Amino acid sequence: MSTILNHKITGEGAPLILLHGVFGSLENLGGIARQLQDEWQIHALDQRNHGSSFHSDTMDYPSMAADVLAYMDEQGLDKASLLGHSMGGKVAMQVALKAPERVANLIVADISPVSYKPRHDAILEGLKQVDLTHVRSRRDADEQLAEFVEMSGVRQFLLMNLERIPKEEQSASGPVYRWRLNLQAIDDCYANLAKAPEANGAYNGPALFLKGEDSAYIQEKHRDEISRLFPNAELRVIEGTGHWLHAEKTDTFVALCREFLDAGDSR
Repeated sequence: MSTILNHKITGEGAPLILLHGVFGSLENLGGIARQLQDEWQIHALDQRNHGSSFHSDTMDYPSMAADVLAYMDEQGLDKASLLGHSMGGKVAMQVALKAPERVANLIVADISPVSYKPRHDAILEGLKQVDLTHVRSRRDADEQLAEFVEMSGVRQFLLMNLERIPKEEQSASGPVYRWRLNLQAIDDCYANLAKAPEANGAYNGPALFLKGEDSAYIQEKHRDEISRLFPNAELRVIEGTGHWLHAEKTDTFVALCREFLDAGDSR
């Protein structure tokens, strides 16, 4: 089993690594990748226990940052810009704090370098309670999940992790579908994902924090910690968006990223 993260590389130019959030995969930032690949070489990654990347019982920000650095080494990338959403933003921050010399620019989408109270209990319980032996279609899984997750859009996002088992691997009375993500490890390690990135010092490179106006993940009380760890950070707010700001207003999100990254060439 490869311990190099599953990835998709598109475009040409300076490398830009995209890191998705919890329960996601590299496809989640596909719209961002398609719009930025005209100027940057996009490296979209599946993080451990997600998508088609390897499964591990260990899941915390130091180990996930090490995954990114190992990927960079494998690809021959001495330095890259990082763009991470939510959990991916914390991984990006951890890479920048651990190996600042490897990070050209840092973009963090709707997350702060702080610890949070659990926010995904219902989702985790719902995913665990889906009885895959009775799932013969995505609709079956959706109906089960709806008992725990009210919003249809959130359920459709989560069900992107459901994959059909190849016929040669199926048994006569066994399930037809399985989860791509390592649900047990994410559940066991969720407390680690709620924590702040570990820091022994600051990342003094250029950083952009993007906040969804209607999201509570970046709050005024977090500003001091952002400034302490990322003294050259700027904060931009995207109006009329929540935590999924990159999907809700993709063009605005991309325009702010492009402006920030382009400015890096003249820094």
